[in-house]
Amino acid sequence: MRTAISSLELSSPRSLEDALQLLRDAPCTPLAGATDLYVALNFGTLEPRRFVDLWFLDELRVIGLQCETLVLGALVTYTALIRSPLVAERLPMLIEAARQVGGRQIQNRGTLGGNLANASPAGDSLPVFAAADAVVVLRSMAAERRVPFNEFYTGYRKTQLRADELIIAIEVPPVEGKQYFRKVGTRAAQAISKLVMAGIKSATPRVAFGSVAPTVVRVRRTERALAESAGLDAAVAILETELAPIDDLRSSADYRREVAGRMLRRFWYS
Repeated sequence: MRTAISSLELSSPRSLEDALQLLRDAPCTPLAGATDLYVALNFGTLEPRRFVDLWFLDELRVIGLQCETLVLGALVTYTALIRSPLVAERLPMLIEAARQVGGRQIQNRGTLGGNLANASPAGDSLPVFAAADAVVVLRSMAAERRVPFNEFYTGYRKTQLRADELIIAIEVPPVEGKQYFRKVGTRAAQAISKLVMAGIKSATPRVAFGSVAPTVVRVRRTERALAESAGLDAAVAILETELAPIDDLRSSADYRREVAGRMLRRFWYS
């Protein structure tokens, strides 16, 4: 009996080098937790037919420090983030984001690399990395390169990731200032965000929003207004001009602008 997966091809490399060689030699799609892939498969919208399974590449599960830079492997799960004392010390807003990603099953399977590569503007971890000035580490058989997170997305669900590359890690420099994360959804958990925000309150504030534009966005003019003490009302007015929300099934553009302003106020008064 043929099923929805009968026509799919799956390779299971034993090492990162094997995986990169597969990507170099033949077009295929990386998968790990497969939490988004199975949704597309269920709805009949899955286009790729050839996949390479990265789940067992433990070398991509590192959580550590390199010269004061927090290094998170691409296969780090949300559950691993929640349990990590190092992440709690260095990037607590990422733990808060991880706690609001789906249910326990999704947290156990979903990975940081998958969230980045999926490139949804509603991805819960993405504003955290945008505000933290993270760097995405990409590797192919030929070379390794580092792309600033805030340059990684080139459009709606488009990234700088090449067909022969894998995301292998996310690097986060030391963060100074009070960290803040807030997600607004239909319910407290297991819901796609209507808006999601991460911020760092310091002399040089950093603020990023998701679900308000084709990609996650750093609102740099708003940041400057906060840094220059232009007043919170002025900062909120500037924020509204930096966002490009749409009307969709989850919310309206007007609602998103209004709530974004309230989120900014709450962040600044926190």
